[in-house]
Amino acid sequence: MVGAGPNGLAAAAVLARAGVTVTVLEATDQIGGGTRTVEAIVPGMLHDQCSAVHPIAAGSTVLRELELERHGLSWRWAELDCVHPFDDGNAAVLHRGVQETAEGLGADGARWRGLFARPSAGYDQLSTDILGPLLRVPSHPLRLARFGVPTALPATVLARGFATESARALWAGVAAHAYRPLHRPFTSAIGLGILTAGHHYGWPVAAGGSRAITDAMAAVLHKHGGSISTGVRVSSAAQLSDADVVLFDLAPGAVADILGDRLPARVARAYRGFRHGPGAFKVDFAVHGGVPWTNEAARRAGTVHLGGNLAEIAAAERDITAGRMPDRPFVLVGQQYLADPSRSVGDVHPLWSYAHVPAGWTGDATEAITAQVERFAPGFRERIAGVAVRSTTEIARQNPNFVGGDILTGANTVTQLLFGPRLTAHPYDTGVPGMYLCSAATPPGPGAHGLSGAHAAARALRHLRRVS
Repeated sequence: MVGAGPNGLAAAAVLARAGVTVTVLEATDQIGGGTRTVEAIVPGMLHDQCSAVHPIAAGSTVLRELELERHGLSWRWAELDCVHPFDDGNAAVLHRGVQETAEGLGADGARWRGLFARPSAGYDQLSTDILGPLLRVPSHPLRLARFGVPTALPATVLARGFATESARALWAGVAAHAYRPLHRPFTSAIGLGILTAGHHYGWPVAAGGSRAITDAMAAVLHKHGGSISTGVRVSSAAQLSDADVVLFDLAPGAVADILGDRLPARVARAYRGFRHGPGAFKVDFAVHGGVPWTNEAARRAGTVHLGGNLAEIAAAERDITAGRMPDRPFVLVGQQYLADPSRSVGDVHPLWSYAHVPAGWTGDATEAITAQVERFAPGFRERIAGVAVRSTTEIARQNPNFVGGDILTGANTVTQLLFGPRLTAHPYDTGVPGMYLCSAATPPGPGAHGLSGAHAAARALRHLRRVS
C-alpha cells in the first residue's frame, strides 16, 4: 500500500483482515493524510488539519465492518449540524432531522421535506448505489433514479424551487462543497449527497480529532499483522517489485509518474490529464470564550457557513474557478469543540476554518477569513489568542495528493464526478495486473469514509484469488 490516508489504511485493513500480509509505505512522517490532527497553536489544543466533519464517514459500511469503535473511534455531535448566518442577524439552521429543518424554513419547509425525507430515511440502501462506481447494475434502481434526477441540475436551478433567501443560501452553502461554479450541471450532486447522509447520520466529529479515524484503522491493520513504514517515498515501480498486489492512495498523476511505461497508453493519458480543482486556504484560530456570533444558533453549531446569500456564494465560486480571488470568499468554519470539549484548553477553544481560493493561489487569505467571521460575529478579532496558517502551497507540500491546494483530490467536473479518473466500469484498476488506484480521485470521492480503499481492496482480493 502506497499512502497512509484514510483510503489507503481502509484498504490495508480490509486486506489484512482477509489474511493478506500488508505493508503500508507513507512518504511523510505521520499517517492519516487528510485526517491528521495537530497541536498547532496552544499545547494540548487539537486542530484538524483538513477533514473535520463526517456525515458520510459516520454511515460508511467499511468503517462499520472494521469495527473501529473497538479501537478508539467515537463519534460526537454538536447540538446543531450547520448554521448559515445573514447580515441582519438571522440564520438558516440545518438540524439533523428533516422535519426540524423544514419547520425552520417556513414557506420552504414542504420543499425541503420533498427533497430529503424519503432519501434520508432510506439512506443505507441508497448509499450502496451512490457510494461506488456508477457503471454497474444498481441494487435499488428506483430509489437511485428518484435521488439521481435532481443531482444532474445546476445548484442554482435547484435553488429556484425555494421561495425564501434563507433556504436558497442554506442549500448553496452545502452545494458549494463541490468547489464548482454553481450554475454548472451536476453541481447539485455533492450537496444532495451531503444533506441526505447528514439527515440520516448527522454531521459528527471524531472524539480526539479526525486522526482517531485513521488511528483506529491502523490499529486494525496491526492487529491482523500488517505494518506501516513512514518516511518512505515511493518514486519508482522498482521499489514495489516484491509485492503481489499494490494499491496507490495517490493522485492519478503521481501514479503515472511512478509506473511510467508500465501503464497502458490510454490509462497514462487519463491519469496525466486528470484535472484538479480550486484550492483551500486554511486558518486555525485559538479563541478566548468562543466566537461571539450575532445569531445565537451559530453558537451551538458544529459547522458554520459564511458566504451571505445565494448570489454572493455563486459569484465567489465562479471567481475562484476563473483564477480570481474574491473579496469575500466562501468560508467554512468548524466548532468541533462544541461536540468534543477535549479539544479545548480551559476557556480557549480551537476554531477550524478555510476559504475557497483559486488553484495554487499564492496570496494570504488570513484577513479575508477573519473579516468574514467578524462580519457575522463582531468582536471576534479581540478574542483571537493565536493563529496557524496553511496556504495552498503548504497544503500541497504536506499532502501531495492535494495538488495546488485541491483538498478534494480532483475537480468535480461532470466526468470526474461520475466516473473518476477515466471512463470504465472498474475505476480502481490501473490496467497493470495487480495494481490499483484507491485515492479520493476514485468513486465515491473525498472524505474519511474509506470507501474508495474498500472498493479497490475488493478488486485486489479478486486478483489474488485468481492467481493463487
